[in-house]
Amino acid sequence: MLEGVSLTPLAPEAITPDPPHGTASPLLTQSWLDLAFLHWPVDPSQVTPLLPPGVRPDTLDGVTYVGLVAFQMHRVGWFRLPGMPWLGTFPETNVRLYSVDAHGRRGVVFRSLDASRLIPVACARAVFRLPYLWSRMAIHHHGDTITYTSARRWPGPRGTHSRLAIRVVERVQDPTELEHFLTARWGMHNAFFGRSAYLPNTHPRWPLHRAELLECGGNLIPAAGLPQPVGEPVSVLYSPGVPVTFGRPARPGGIPTP
Repeated sequence: MLEGVSLTPLAPEAITPDPPHGTASPLLTQSWLDLAFLHWPVDPSQVTPLLPPGVRPDTLDGVTYVGLVAFQMHRVGWFRLPGMPWLGTFPETNVRLYSVDAHGRRGVVFRSLDASRLIPVACARAVFRLPYLWSRMAIHHHGDTITYTSARRWPGPRGTHSRLAIRVVERVQDPTELEHFLTARWGMHNAFFGRSAYLPNTHPRWPLHRAELLECGGNLIPAAGLPQPVGEPVSVLYSPGVPVTFGRPARPGGIPTP
């Protein structure tokens, strides 16, 4: 845990396309498939009040970003047990921010996570205190075009929705510094019962494709407490996906909790 720990903040860790750590004792396993990454720049001062205690905005050249990420969650599983084929498989769309803690660990902070399975939503809210929301969702493929839709059900507010459509273009052979900054994230920061923790993850290097944004509608970002983005996103990426393993939450010094 981070709250209440007095130390001089360390410089942010290097951004690496491969995970800087392993996962000896998996807490969760899953796969993220058919991901669309949309990002807009945002002033760090607008983000700071939305982050957990002990966490600050992560920036690149003085700018931080808000991400809208739509994908298919596939076969969520606990520990080393096989993932659940139906209950653990569902569309998801999240609004996320970019964060760094006093130990220099870079991560993301989720402002909202819309998902179409009520039981995983309720469990994630109760156990991990994550802002999951039950929504009616779908992902449709038509050639090289993918469309993602969501309409929030519970706990609301009703009328919160999104509709994204992208066309997959070319494979990214050499990601830019910004593309690495937005995708090479090896953990998340979250508040658990009023205290902050870092939940590490590992997965293979992202296979990335640049994509053309065909449609972007809805209000998920302002519903998450952020200004409605103005203009086109500065980055639109697609990935066919990766298998992911989450480790146990880390306390001061990066030591996993028992």
